[in-house]
Amino acid sequence: MLMTIGFSHFLVLAALLFAIGTAGVLLRKNVLIIMMSIELMLNAANLTILTFARMHGDLGGHSFAMVVIAVAAAEVAVGLAIVVAIFRGRRHVDVDKMNILKH
Repeated sequence: MLMTIGFSHFLVLAALLFAIGTAGVLLRKNVLIIMMSIELMLNAANLTILTFARMHGDLGGHSFAMVVIAVAAAEVAVGLAIVVAIFRGRRHVDVDKMNILKH
């Protein structure tokens, strides 16, 4: 009666999380929502890495996932600093209204 959770369940969950993150990046215009969607995509990639590492009994996947988490934390810190700097100068964080780098 009870269903066991296999590797395929984790991979399907990771694919759904990645699809939700991709939709958030493509459809939203707020920079903060886009950054959260990118984090969701990185977490989906981590889940996939850990699932395959568990399938093959390799501990290297766990250390690689920790590196991805550290890179994601650095990306959020730098990205949030850039967003705050843009907000202070422009008073908005709407992607369509940002034309700082245009000539």
